[in-house]
Amino acid sequence: MPATRLALACAALLACTCADAATPYRSAQQILDASPASAWRTLDPARTLYMELDAGRVIIELAPEFAPEHVANIRTLAHERFWDGLSIYRAQDNFVVQFGDPDGEEPGKAKSLGSARTHLPAEFHRPAAGLAFDRLPDSDGWAPEVGFVAGFPAARDPKKGTAWLAHCYGMLGAGRNNADDSSIGAELYVVIGQSPRQLDDNITVVGRVVQGMELLSTIRRGPPPMGFYEDPAQRTQIRAIRLASEVPETERTPLQVLRTDSQTFRDATEARRNRVDDFYKRPAGHIDLCNVPVPVRAPTKG
Repeated sequence: MPATRLALACAALLACTCADAATPYRSAQQILDASPASAWRTLDPARTLYMELDAGRVIIELAPEFAPEHVANIRTLAHERFWDGLSIYRAQDNFVVQFGDPDGEEPGKAKSLGSARTHLPAEFHRPAAGLAFDRLPDSDGWAPEVGFVAGFPAARDPKKGTAWLAHCYGMLGAGRNNADDSSIGAELYVVIGQSPRQLDDNITVVGRVVQGMELLSTIRRGPPPMGFYEDPAQRTQIRAIRLASEVPETERTPLQVLRTDSQTFRDATEARRNRVDDFYKRPAGHIDLCNVPVPVRAPTKG
């Protein structure tokens, strides 16, 4: 490189370095605190479930973009109050809690499914075309590309042209038997352990918990190997599961979710990817899909 061009390049690099050094590091929380109102969206009551437990309310956002037929069936089951009085009957350590009808496969004991459909196609993945995919630049061991779609952690395979939801902490899946089309959304599970990404694209994922995970993750674990309670008295009763749209407005929990297509989300994620403070001595330079939180908050006034 000629001396003049080399000098210019060095000067540009030095200026960039100085500018970066002059820019103070902001934590993810500081970025969120300074976020504009446009970076947030309000949960849609028509695609939000309230699971009422004795310990409190768990709020779930459904994902019809990925599992439209399962979500439709879940909405029917909630409307007809299928889960009211049933229970969380499985809590497997570092894996999932599962809820529904523990007698569902026993003739004469199973709770009626009402007008819900009794057979659905598997919805493990969907065409990637048409999805607004907010891709992370980080590598992933489970998929060629990862990122977020409408607030949900997702993966994408450009060669196959498919996309699917990832089994991150708090994700809601539809339990099934060996047949891929054996789930209908009546038996559901929530991931409470280290993200079991090996399940990705093998089970229909229908949503995620946006608030109240502590009520599920602290449930007493069932016995090994799979966490099904041997004593029915140890199950956690479900008071009700309802669509937020069918709950009186005065009884709803208003929530806003950070838009994953916003600059605030990108900046907050970068702040987590490369943390610079007195505690961190070496920025990681990487972030795992399932370690990227999607913040929620109560609506701000004004």
